[in-house]
Amino acid sequence: MLYRLFGFVPGKHSVKTEIMAGITTFLTMAYILAVNPAIFSNLAGQGMDTNAVFTATALAAIIGTLVMSVYAKKPFGLAPGMGLNAFFVFTVCLGMGYNWQFALTAILIEGILFILLTLTNVRTAIVKSIPSTLKNAIGVGIGLYIAFIGLKSAGIIVSSDATSVTLGDYSQMPVILATIGLVLTSVLVVLNVKGGMLIGIIVTTLIGIPMGITQFNGVVDTPPSIAPIFCQFEWHKIFTPDMLIIVFTFLFIDMFDTIGTVVGVSVKAGMVDKKGNVDRLDKIFMADAVATTAGACLGTSTTTTYIESASGVAEGGRTGLTSFAIVVCFVLAMFFAPLFLAIPSAATGPVLVVVGVFMMAPIKNIEWGDYSEAIPAFLTLILMPLAYSISDGIMIGMISYVVINAICGKFNKISGMLWVLAILFIARYVMNLFIG
Repeated sequence: MLYRLFGFVPGKHSVKTEIMAGITTFLTMAYILAVNPAIFSNLAGQGMDTNAVFTATALAAIIGTLVMSVYAKKPFGLAPGMGLNAFFVFTVCLGMGYNWQFALTAILIEGILFILLTLTNVRTAIVKSIPSTLKNAIGVGIGLYIAFIGLKSAGIIVSSDATSVTLGDYSQMPVILATIGLVLTSVLVVLNVKGGMLIGIIVTTLIGIPMGITQFNGVVDTPPSIAPIFCQFEWHKIFTPDMLIIVFTFLFIDMFDTIGTVVGVSVKAGMVDKKGNVDRLDKIFMADAVATTAGACLGTSTTTTYIESASGVAEGGRTGLTSFAIVVCFVLAMFFAPLFLAIPSAATGPVLVVVGVFMMAPIKNIEWGDYSEAIPAFLTLILMPLAYSISDGIMIGMISYVVINAICGKFNKISGMLWVLAILFIARYVMNLFIG
């Protein structure tokens, strides 16, 4: 039964491990339940109900992750993507002046295009065209990226006008708590304690109570209705240049964030074959495409595969049972939102840092002695955290791979798909000139 539903193999997989992994992933991505409504609150003046966005966020995560669990049978969680939600609100609506109904229509079109690209195996062909060196670099870059997210969310790294980033203020209690959490989680991992990262989150949250950081504001609440934002589309402007640019941008960010997440996490977890190909990749992409389409109907931004899934995979999650545990957690979160949202970022940030460490291993597989491989790989992995974008790291890394090898006359290393991708990526950056 478990094998048929989730790809779970008794003797090879552990129910306890899969469930613990799912809970761990949920706890590291649960912040979206608070962050997404907060971002969309900037559109409240245009009639976009912030409370409804909370429920839409949870439902989009539930639908997308359930498809991932039962159809793709992989341990990845999905939810409205960070960066994509900001593009929706601050660029499309507040920057370009379009209403949120227009933006939701763009996401619906994007989701439908994703389904078509997946059915025709175009997305799978793109992944297979990525050189193995870049695949390894993607995994390492995501590790740096997720560790950076963890350090920033924990307050250990903060913004600086002088140096862009700097060390946080250790006179602040959240920074102290995050450091305690990092030490605690690290010790548990070093001692190979099963569920160590989840235990680290829970214990750090409890320590935060006497420190005045963990705040409980109730336990149970009824999910708000999504009626004000459900299926609110605007069709009369879909054949415009702006719509084309917006859909194109959503499409590329979502596609390569998902590719980066799936490839990077799968390579690190050994969930690939000898050629570095990910099993059931077409089904993973279909889950992502269906989630995006459903999210648009529910009233939220592009739903994508979450890099925080790496935390659950690091805990041993390998099957759809892990993602099903994530689904159950999101269902509970809809009714126990005050309780789940009480977990401070100082408790989840340290886990992301440790996950970053786990994802460094593939760096040894990069061909550092061959600079035609090493330079694009380095650009890929370094730009993800510095540009704060998985997709930009992948796109610039692949552009540089094609340009460097072409100029050096190494045309045999460049497949037809790589040429096409490089041209499209360059076109994508050129289009940015028109959207600001």
